[in-house]
Parts: sequence; C-alpha cells; structure tokens
Amino acid sequence: MVTSPAAGHALDVLTLLARNAEPLRASAIALELGLPRSTTYRLLSTLAVRGFVSNPQGSGGYALGATAYELGFAYQRQQPLQRAARRFIVGLVERTGENAQLAVLQGKDSMYVLEERAPGRPSLVSAVGVRLPAELTASGLAMLAHLSSTQISALYPHASVLTRRTELGPTTVADLRRTLGEVRRRGYSSEQGTVTARLSSIAVPLLDSEGRPLAAVALTFADGQDDAGFRPALDVAVAGIRGRLGYR
Repeated sequence: MVTSPAAGHALDVLTLLARNAEPLRASAIALELGLPRSTTYRLLSTLAVRGFVSNPQGSGGYALGATAYELGFAYQRQQPLQRAARRFIVGLVERTGENAQLAVLQGKDSMYVLEERAPGRPSLVSAVGVRLPAELTASGLAMLAHLSSTQISALYPHASVLTRRTELGPTTVADLRRTLGEVRRRGYSSEQGTVTARLSSIAVPLLDSEGRPLAAVALTFADGQDDAGFRPALDVAVAGIRGRLGYR
C-alpha cells in the first residue's frame, strides 16, 4: 500500500493534540513526534489555515480547531442520531404542544437536523438543514456550554465574530463565557427573543459518555409562557435518545 508521509505527519499532529488537554508549543510537538521544526511549523500552518488547529491567544501553543472537533463528531451527527431521536422529538411535541427541534453544532452554528411543528403554534425561521449562530440559540448555548475553554477561544477569538439578529444577545466574549457558565451549572439553556422577536426557546444538551455534546433538544414557544413545565419533558426526551444511542 502506498502511503503519504506528509498526510501521516499531519494526522500524527492531530492525534497528539487530541490527547492533550492544554495547547502544545510547536517545539514540543516536533520533539514528541521526532519531526524537524521546519516541517512541524509548515504542518501547523497548513492545519491552522484549514481550521484543524488553532493558536489560542496568549497560550503560546496549538490546540485542536473547530474543524477537527466537527469532523470528530461527524458520525454521531448523521443518520444514527436522527433515527434514534425522531420518535422522542415527536413525543415531545405531543407532550408539550410546542415546536421541538434537534440540533447539532457545526463550527459556530447550530444546525437543525430534526424539527417537529405543533399545530397552531408560531411559525419558525428554523427548519431541517438551517443554520443559526450558536451563541443566539438555546440549542447552541446548551452545546457550547460543554466545550472546553480552548475550544471556545478557537470559535470566538474576539467579539467581532459574535452575531446579532435582534437587539439581544452577547456583545463580548466575556458575556458569552458567563452565560455558558450559567448554562453548565443549570443543566439547560434558554433564550428570549435573540433569534426571533416574541419567541423563546429552552434546550437540554445531549451528551456522550464523556460529557461531550452530541446535540441538543429544544422547544420553541411564544413569549410569556412559564418554561419550568417544559424541562421534565425535555429531560425525558434526551434520556430516551441517549438510551437508544447506547449511553447510560
């Protein structure tokens, strides 16, 4: 079998970064892999351009980038997830009478892979295949809250990458980090009017066995409703999906 040394070295770099919780300096990567420093810098530069590695500001080192993260969870996001979730999303609508969605994280976007509309409820901008800025959606916040600090730095290096659809939403990365901390402590996320005026959403993350976000299950409803009653139904749906995927 003919192999490519350059491709092998690039994969070795990604594997090494995946095994380390903190960013690694280029010199440490070169030493660990037995590569010339010049080769290591070229590999890191190419991987960074394509989003597979990032160079978090102030860290002095390299970490996995958003593209690597997205690729790493591609399998879970495909048909097995949707097949496992479909009846639970339908059941969620039947139980609450509100619109329900299943979303996955793609870079800085929350992408909807399942949606079930409830009769007579408000129309939504979301639909299967639609992407919305993760920092504005309840489903996106639920998933972002379970990324590492390094991953958040890679996705949101400065405030200019934050998006606004209405007058609401985070204006600084510090604001976003505070919100994610609250979401992580509560175990669910919510948003009021950051995607569409007069509509609110609540979401619960779907985590794998190591606490990484596979997806999020959300309900969207008209402003003014008490969302406390929706949380148990969301928890039941998420638990059911996790069980179908083999997580306990």
